[in-house]
Amino acid sequence: MRATKANFITASLAVLIIFLSMAGCFSRKHYTDPTLPEIFEYYPDSGGVALEIHFQRGKQHNHPLMVFWLEDEDGNYLKTIYVAASIGKGVFRYGAEGDGHWMPGEIQRPSSLPFWAHKRGVQNEFGNFVPSPSVPVPDAITGPTPKRNFVIKTNTGQDIPQKFVLMMEINQSWDFNEYWTSGKFPGNAEYLASCQPALVYQAVIDLNNKETDSYSLEPVGHSHYDGSDGSLTTDLSTITTALEIAREVKVIIP
Repeated sequence: MRATKANFITASLAVLIIFLSMAGCFSRKHYTDPTLPEIFEYYPDSGGVALEIHFQRGKQHNHPLMVFWLEDEDGNYLKTIYVAASIGKGVFRYGAEGDGHWMPGEIQRPSSLPFWAHKRGVQNEFGNFVPSPSVPVPDAITGPTPKRNFVIKTNTGQDIPQKFVLMMEINQSWDFNEYWTSGKFPGNAEYLASCQPALVYQAVIDLNNKETDSYSLEPVGHSHYDGSDGSLTTDLSTITTALEIAREVKVIIP
């Protein structure tokens, strides 16, 4: 009787150990630690200097659109190194309604990332500077909008000056505040799709400076509220929650 009871306990422990082991394997196989950043690689050109862009989302982060590009010290556009695919291709995941549900569809959003779009200066068939299915951004630099913290591994490509500027523009739809209200520009559909205008961040990178390999991107202004032009307004006193979409953005020279 005692032997039978002991065998039962031993067998039960064995089953529990096997179950826990299988659960551990299942967990490792099917679940990703949400605290770890997503890693993306985009290489617009070969050669140049390697860059790692580290983005930590803020408490107001909710599927924003964003783009990273390079400029020289004088503000001249050099190249784009990443842009959200919905903007880069002109096709949004929920862009068309059909059969009772939303489907991918072509949309033009001039107010989304206008500072970058005008800097890039590639005109589409509609007469504006937003990429479209007919005039898209190359696949090598477009990707999904990350849902959590992320790291973009990229490079500058060749022929980049020793001192250059990494730029970021970021925009989140329907983030009204007390200044940028739904009634501020009645009937302006482009403004209503953006609300608080896109924010522009930058970091000046000096490859001759061997004392640092990390640079923080800081907000320097906001774009035009409906994307009519490529202006930059440096006064951020009317911007509130949009400044909390990103908690920290930095670039590291590995």
